[in-house]
Amino acid sequence: MSLIDKIDKNRLPAHIAIIMDGNGRWAKTRGLERGEGHREGVSAIRRVVEAASKASVQYLTLYAFSTENWRRPTEEVKGLMDLMVYAVSRETADLKKNGVRIRSIGDMERLPEYARTALEECIRETAGGTGLTLVLALSYSSKWELTTAAKKIAADVVKGVLQEGDIDEETFNSYLTTRDIPDPDLLIRTGGEQRISNFLLWQCAYAEFYFTGTFWPDFGEDALYEAIIEYQRRERRYGKTSEQIESEQ
Repeated sequence: MSLIDKIDKNRLPAHIAIIMDGNGRWAKTRGLERGEGHREGVSAIRRVVEAASKASVQYLTLYAFSTENWRRPTEEVKGLMDLMVYAVSRETADLKKNGVRIRSIGDMERLPEYARTALEECIRETAGGTGLTLVLALSYSSKWELTTAAKKIAADVVKGVLQEGDIDEETFNSYLTTRDIPDPDLLIRTGGEQRISNFLLWQCAYAEFYFTGTFWPDFGEDALYEAIIEYQRRERRYGKTSEQIESEQ
Protein backbone atom coordinates (compact mmCIF):
# COMPACT_ATOMS: atom_id res chain seq x y z
CA MET A 1 0.00 0.00 0.00
CA SER A 2 1.40 3.40 -0.97
CA LEU A 3 1.53 6.19 1.60
CA ILE A 4 -1.23 8.21 -0.07
CA ASP A 5 -3.56 5.24 0.34
CA LYS A 6 -2.96 5.38 4.10
CA ILE A 7 -4.28 8.94 4.31
CA ASP A 8 -7.81 9.39 5.63
CA LYS A 9 -9.40 11.63 2.99
CA ASN A 10 -12.05 12.68 5.51
CA ARG A 11 -9.46 14.17 7.88
CA LEU A 12 -7.17 16.02 5.50
CA PRO A 13 -5.53 19.25 6.62
CA ALA A 14 -7.23 21.86 4.46
CA HIS A 15 -4.19 24.15 4.67
CA ILE A 16 -0.55 23.08 4.97
CA ALA A 17 2.18 25.67 5.52
CA ILE A 18 5.84 24.81 5.01
CA ILE A 19 9.05 26.49 6.13
CA MET A 20 11.42 25.29 3.41
CA ASP A 21 14.74 25.11 5.23
CA GLY A 22 18.05 23.45 4.46
CA ASN A 23 18.92 24.44 0.87
CA GLY A 24 22.28 25.90 1.85
CA ARG A 25 23.23 23.02 4.14
CA TRP A 26 22.14 20.50 1.50
CA ALA A 27 24.59 22.14 -0.92
CA LYS A 28 27.37 22.41 1.67
CA THR A 29 27.27 18.70 2.51
CA ARG A 30 27.85 18.03 -1.19
CA GLY A 31 30.61 20.58 -1.65
CA LEU A 32 28.39 22.76 -3.83
CA GLU A 33 27.62 26.47 -3.91
CA ARG A 34 24.51 27.63 -1.99
CA GLY A 35 22.86 28.53 -5.29
CA GLU A 36 22.83 24.86 -6.26
CA GLY A 37 20.83 24.13 -3.13
CA HIS A 38 18.29 26.80 -4.02
CA ARG A 39 17.93 25.39 -7.52
CA GLU A 40 17.31 21.92 -6.13
CA GLY A 41 14.83 23.50 -3.76
CA VAL A 42 12.75 24.62 -6.75
CA SER A 43 12.52 21.00 -7.89
CA ALA A 44 11.30 20.07 -4.42
CA ILE A 45 8.59 22.72 -4.67
CA ARG A 46 7.34 21.15 -7.89
CA ARG A 47 7.21 17.70 -6.29
CA VAL A 48 5.40 18.91 -3.19
CA VAL A 49 2.86 20.97 -5.14
CA GLU A 50 2.05 17.94 -7.28
CA ALA A 51 1.78 15.73 -4.19
CA ALA A 52 -0.46 18.20 -2.36
CA SER A 53 -2.74 18.43 -5.40
CA LYS A 54 -2.85 14.66 -5.66
CA ALA A 55 -3.88 14.41 -1.99
CA SER A 56 -6.64 17.04 -2.48
CA VAL A 57 -5.10 19.57 -0.11
CA GLN A 58 -6.87 22.90 -0.63
CA TYR A 59 -4.17 25.39 0.40
CA LEU A 60 -0.37 25.14 0.47
CA THR A 61 1.66 28.09 1.76
CA LEU A 62 5.41 28.11 1.19
CA TYR A 63 7.76 30.42 3.12
CA ALA A 64 9.88 31.36 0.13
CA PHE A 65 11.61 34.57 1.26
CA SER A 66 11.38 36.35 4.60
CA THR A 67 11.88 40.02 5.37
CA GLU A 68 14.99 38.92 7.28
CA ASN A 69 16.36 37.31 4.12
CA TRP A 70 16.96 40.79 2.70
CA ARG A 71 19.98 40.88 5.06
CA ARG A 72 21.71 38.12 3.11
CA PRO A 73 24.60 38.94 0.74
CA THR A 74 23.40 41.01 -2.22
CA GLU A 75 24.60 38.43 -4.72
CA GLU A 76 22.61 35.65 -3.02
CA VAL A 77 19.45 37.81 -2.82
CA LYS A 78 19.70 38.64 -6.54
CA GLY A 79 20.23 34.97 -7.31
CA LEU A 80 17.09 34.07 -5.37
CA MET A 81 15.06 36.74 -7.17
CA ASP A 82 16.34 35.56 -10.55
CA LEU A 83 15.53 31.98 -9.62
CA MET A 84 12.02 32.93 -8.58
CA VAL A 85 11.40 34.69 -11.89
CA TYR A 86 12.73 31.69 -13.80
CA ALA A 87 10.65 29.25 -11.76
CA VAL A 88 7.31 31.06 -11.95
CA SER A 89 7.77 31.79 -15.65
CA ARG A 90 8.60 28.15 -16.40
CA GLU A 91 5.88 26.66 -14.22
CA THR A 92 2.95 28.96 -15.00
CA ALA A 93 1.63 26.92 -17.93
CA ASP A 94 1.68 23.64 -15.98
CA LEU A 95 0.16 25.25 -12.90
CA LYS A 96 -2.65 26.63 -15.01
CA LYS A 97 -3.16 23.28 -16.74
CA ASN A 98 -3.39 21.51 -13.37
CA GLY A 99 -5.84 24.00 -11.89
CA VAL A 100 -3.36 25.41 -9.35
CA ARG A 101 -4.04 29.01 -8.39
CA ILE A 102 -1.13 31.21 -7.26
CA ARG A 103 -1.45 33.77 -4.47
CA SER A 104 1.20 35.80 -2.66
CA ILE A 105 1.51 37.35 0.78
CA GLY A 106 4.19 39.75 1.95
CA ASP A 107 5.61 43.19 1.24
CA MET A 108 5.57 42.97 -2.54
CA GLU A 109 6.77 46.57 -2.89
CA ARG A 110 10.24 45.48 -1.74
CA LEU A 111 10.61 43.00 -4.60
CA PRO A 112 12.60 44.13 -7.64
CA GLU A 113 10.22 45.32 -10.35
CA TYR A 114 11.13 42.50 -12.73
CA ALA A 115 10.43 39.89 -10.06
CA ARG A 116 7.16 41.52 -9.01
CA THR A 117 6.02 41.73 -12.65
CA ALA A 118 6.73 38.03 -13.26
CA LEU A 119 4.87 37.06 -10.09
CA GLU A 120 1.85 39.24 -10.92
CA GLU A 121 1.68 37.70 -14.39
CA CYS A 122 1.65 34.19 -12.91
CA ILE A 123 -1.09 35.22 -10.46
CA ARG A 124 -3.21 36.61 -13.31
CA GLU A 125 -2.67 33.57 -15.53
CA THR A 126 -3.65 31.08 -12.81
CA ALA A 127 -6.50 33.09 -11.26
CA GLY A 128 -9.11 30.72 -12.68
CA GLY A 129 -7.67 27.65 -11.00
CA THR A 130 -10.17 25.60 -9.00
CA GLY A 131 -7.80 23.09 -7.43
CA LEU A 132 -4.95 23.75 -5.03
CA THR A 133 -4.26 27.34 -4.01
CA LEU A 134 -0.49 27.82 -3.75
CA VAL A 135 0.38 30.78 -1.53
CA LEU A 136 3.93 32.14 -1.85
CA ALA A 137 5.13 34.05 1.22
CA LEU A 138 7.65 36.49 -0.26
CA SER A 139 9.27 39.36 1.63
CA TYR A 140 7.03 38.20 4.46
CA SER A 141 7.28 38.09 8.24
CA SER A 142 4.59 37.96 10.89
CA LYS A 143 5.95 40.96 12.78
CA TRP A 144 5.76 43.00 9.56
CA GLU A 145 2.21 41.75 8.91
CA LEU A 146 0.95 42.34 12.46
CA THR A 147 2.53 45.79 12.66
CA THR A 148 1.02 46.76 9.31
CA ALA A 149 -2.41 45.51 10.40
CA ALA A 150 -2.19 47.46 13.68
CA LYS A 151 -1.32 50.66 11.80
CA LYS A 152 -4.28 50.22 9.42
CA ILE A 153 -6.66 49.58 12.31
CA ALA A 154 -5.39 52.65 14.16
CA ALA A 155 -5.81 54.77 11.03
CA ASP A 156 -9.38 53.54 10.54
CA VAL A 157 -10.22 54.30 14.18
CA VAL A 158 -8.90 57.85 13.76
CA LYS A 159 -10.95 58.28 10.55
CA GLY A 160 -14.06 56.96 12.28
CA VAL A 161 -14.34 54.00 9.93
CA LEU A 162 -13.87 51.65 12.87
CA GLN A 163 -14.82 51.97 16.53
CA GLU A 164 -12.49 50.75 19.27
CA GLY A 165 -15.23 48.53 20.63
CA ASP A 166 -15.57 46.81 17.25
CA ILE A 167 -12.04 45.41 17.37
CA ASP A 168 -12.05 41.67 18.06
CA GLU A 169 -10.24 38.65 16.65
CA GLU A 170 -12.40 38.57 13.53
CA THR A 171 -11.86 42.26 12.87
CA PHE A 172 -8.10 41.99 13.37
CA ASN A 173 -7.97 38.97 11.08
CA SER A 174 -9.67 41.00 8.32
CA TYR A 175 -6.67 43.35 8.24
CA LEU A 176 -4.13 40.58 7.65
CA THR A 177 -2.74 39.58 4.25
CA THR A 178 -4.27 36.12 4.80
CA ARG A 179 -7.78 37.43 5.55
CA ASP A 180 -9.49 35.25 2.96
CA ILE A 181 -7.27 32.19 3.50
CA PRO A 182 -8.07 29.60 6.20
CA ASP A 183 -5.55 29.24 9.02
CA PRO A 184 -3.02 26.42 8.56
CA ASP A 185 -3.94 23.07 10.08
CA LEU A 186 -0.41 21.73 9.70
CA LEU A 187 2.91 23.56 9.76
CA ILE A 188 5.93 21.64 8.45
CA ARG A 189 9.54 22.73 8.86
CA THR A 190 12.34 20.90 7.10
CA GLY A 191 16.06 21.04 7.82
CA GLY A 192 16.14 20.00 11.48
CA GLU A 193 15.46 23.34 13.16
CA GLN A 194 12.52 23.53 15.59
CA ARG A 195 11.24 27.08 15.44
CA ILE A 196 8.75 28.94 13.26
CA SER A 197 10.98 31.92 12.38
CA ASN A 198 8.46 34.76 12.33
CA PHE A 199 6.07 32.86 10.05
CA LEU A 200 2.26 33.06 10.34
CA LEU A 201 2.39 33.61 14.11
CA TRP A 202 -1.27 34.69 14.36
CA GLN A 203 -2.52 32.12 11.88
CA CYS A 204 -0.67 29.16 13.43
CA ALA A 205 -2.16 29.61 16.90
CA TYR A 206 -3.78 26.15 16.67
CA ALA A 207 -1.72 24.52 13.92
CA GLU A 208 -0.09 21.16 14.45
CA PHE A 209 3.71 21.40 14.11
CA TYR A 210 5.79 18.80 12.29
CA PHE A 211 9.58 19.06 12.27
CA THR A 212 11.83 16.89 10.13
CA GLY A 213 15.59 16.71 9.72
CA THR A 214 15.24 16.25 5.96
CA PHE A 215 16.73 19.15 4.02
CA TRP A 216 14.21 20.82 1.74
CA PRO A 217 15.80 19.67 -1.57
CA ASP A 218 15.28 16.05 -0.42
CA PHE A 219 11.68 16.58 0.67
CA GLY A 220 9.14 15.04 -1.70
CA GLU A 221 5.85 13.23 -2.13
CA ASP A 222 6.34 10.51 0.47
CA ALA A 223 7.75 12.99 2.99
CA LEU A 224 4.64 15.15 2.63
CA TYR A 225 2.33 12.16 3.02
CA GLU A 226 4.23 11.01 6.13
CA ALA A 227 3.62 14.45 7.65
CA ILE A 228 -0.10 14.26 6.84
CA ILE A 229 -0.36 10.77 8.33
CA GLU A 230 1.34 11.99 11.52
CA TYR A 231 -1.08 14.94 11.62
CA GLN A 232 -4.00 12.53 11.42
CA ARG A 233 -2.72 10.59 14.43
CA ARG A 234 -3.12 13.66 16.63
CA GLU A 235 -6.22 14.79 18.50
CA ARG A 236 -7.04 18.45 17.94
CA ARG A 237 -8.97 19.70 20.98
CA TYR A 238 -8.91 23.52 20.67
CA GLY A 239 -9.04 23.83 24.46
CA LYS A 240 -11.69 21.16 24.96
CA THR A 241 -11.31 17.77 26.63
CA SER A 242 -10.99 14.48 24.79
CA GLU A 243 -14.43 13.49 26.11
CA GLN A 244 -16.01 16.61 24.63
CA ILE A 245 -14.41 15.94 21.25
CA GLU A 246 -15.65 12.34 21.28
CA SER A 247 -19.21 13.39 22.16
CA GLU A 248 -19.28 15.83 19.23
CA GLN A 249 -18.24 13.21 16.67
